[in-house]
Amino acid sequence: MFRKTHAAAAAVLVASATIFPFAGSAQNRQPSANPLEITLSPYRIPTAVQRSGSAVTVINAVEIERSNPATLSDVLRQVPGLSVTQAGGPGQASSILIRGANAGQTLVLLDGVRINDPSGPSGEFDASMIAPAIIERIEVLRGPQSALYGSDAIGGVVHIITKKGRGAPVASIRTEAGSYGTMNTIGSFAGAQGAWSYAFSGMAQRIEGFSNYGYRIGRIERASRPLEKDATTRYGGLGRIGYDPGTGFRFDLGVVSTYTRAEYDSAFGTHPDTPNVGTRRFYQVHAKAELDTLSDRFTHSLQIFANRSDRVFFTRDYFGPLAAPGQAFETRNGFTGDRYGVEYQGRLKLDAFGSLMLGSRFERERAHSNTQNIAPTPSPRRQDFVGHQDTASLFGLWQLPVGERLLLSLAGRHDKVSDSRSFNTWRATAAYSLNETGTRLRASIGTGGKAPSLFQRFSPLYGTASLRPEDSIGADAGIEQSLINGRLTLSVGVFMNRFRDLIDFQSNPARCRVGQNFGCYVNVARASTSGIELSGKAILIEDYLTVSGSYTYLQAKDKSTNLTLARRPQHSGRVAMEFTPIVGLLISPSVQLFGERFSSANERNRLAPYARFDIYSEYTLNKTFKLHARVENITNARYQDVFNYGTPGRAFYGGVTATW
Repeated sequence: MFRKTHAAAAAVLVASATIFPFAGSAQNRQPSANPLEITLSPYRIPTAVQRSGSAVTVINAVEIERSNPATLSDVLRQVPGLSVTQAGGPGQASSILIRGANAGQTLVLLDGVRINDPSGPSGEFDASMIAPAIIERIEVLRGPQSALYGSDAIGGVVHIITKKGRGAPVASIRTEAGSYGTMNTIGSFAGAQGAWSYAFSGMAQRIEGFSNYGYRIGRIERASRPLEKDATTRYGGLGRIGYDPGTGFRFDLGVVSTYTRAEYDSAFGTHPDTPNVGTRRFYQVHAKAELDTLSDRFTHSLQIFANRSDRVFFTRDYFGPLAAPGQAFETRNGFTGDRYGVEYQGRLKLDAFGSLMLGSRFERERAHSNTQNIAPTPSPRRQDFVGHQDTASLFGLWQLPVGERLLLSLAGRHDKVSDSRSFNTWRATAAYSLNETGTRLRASIGTGGKAPSLFQRFSPLYGTASLRPEDSIGADAGIEQSLINGRLTLSVGVFMNRFRDLIDFQSNPARCRVGQNFGCYVNVARASTSGIELSGKAILIEDYLTVSGSYTYLQAKDKSTNLTLARRPQHSGRVAMEFTPIVGLLISPSVQLFGERFSSANERNRLAPYARFDIYSEYTLNKTFKLHARVENITNARYQDVFNYGTPGRAFYGGVTATW
């Protein structure tokens, strides 16, 4: 059961959504028409969200700024159908799961380039690698999208788009301080001059933090000596330059670099509160050129890219009933993943027959890891595994408008992975608009595929070179209704997914090759997910009060056991308000609700449901200065994302933004 205080807070917000519309109707104000919001991800070309046949959520720069700038995880938690698990406080490993799919089945793009870590066990993306300060918007595309984006896009796609210069030059500095020894500073400078545009952004962050193991978990704090704090330091930077002379040729160059140093705990052994330190570095460079030909009817795009994920962990573990700090086992583990390649995309406009997009892509992934014993007996650094694979892809998309109301699309893709099986995927979508009634219908169906990770194939201890790609089929349908002249918008969607040939670790050596005495990776697992996604937004009093909310019901089952998959809440939701009592002042309370879930497979280590109540406020002093403040977890709710890992209590933050 939720605590009474948490339930009461949620009830106040929900009740407001039903009471205040009557107050709003008494106001003599006309709501603004809902503008068309342009998204890139559903069709790989700019398209209005209202014309997308797939479920897509866009998080803009304002929403990112009002979220916790310390972590990308908090920004993403507001998306329906998406859940984030974080093993402790800021800077700790974070996983993204869309509609119940595994973390490695969520594809993450940065300016169109995949950034899933090639050295990760399943090639998953770690949200702690990216600093929110470099982000302008995030597009979350739910459902199988491998037909357009290839491997890993089984659950969906998270597309992170960095800041880009436009208009007159603008510089800003935002600084914040608060609980847990938090200091955070973000600076940016962006604009355009003639054909050139530019954007530069950087951040520096220091958080003293709290113990990731056991913090605010009563049974652990009572049984343990005082827990040590686990601090986090992060730096990040972005440089992006564009060129568009208006002649049909465009060029874009971007460089991103982030560094995170985070202390963490092993959370097992005789002394689980260990003084471990991990560093994560991420680098990316991309260059993209576009050319319009045939009187702008045929557009060509060529992108080259390279990125690197570099992780190093210094681990100190204690074993045995008499283990003491002087009897530690210290190791250094390093993981490096590289990716580079080139992609071509061409789009041909066919007038009444819509448009045809064709493309090809070549990508090479490399990964290696190493281990070094530091204590009690030092040893030279030894290589654990090394591997690489090339992926060559062909893809196409046909968009066909039928009249002015209906937009159909059909996409297909072929991916060939070196020394492995190729796989084919497809997707079909439909979007239908009834502008007279403010109704939009959408539907999609498609397949997904995921190539085995380098670790799953090439690890000497556990790898299986002959693994098959994972595959899935999924469908969704939804309706969006606008009412009261756009003052109220409601959305309902249903979805289902079926997963086959999932790669799982098998501890039975009999199914493995000779020498794999502890187990190996095999294609054995099957799973299914289904659910409902609800969202809505109501302008209760024009220019004064807005309420928004979302809810997701999820069934995620392991088909071999019929047990719930780990870390998938059956119920989750969010309710938020935006209240502007006077010009320049914004007050935005929100409640996040999560139902029961299990931290481990086979429904082990139950995590209790919880509700977290936050409030954000900002006041614009003048054109230059803006003050802001946040209170997180106002009711001091105790909860866990991962079993035995702590989460923040009541916390206060405040700062100022200067823009000129």
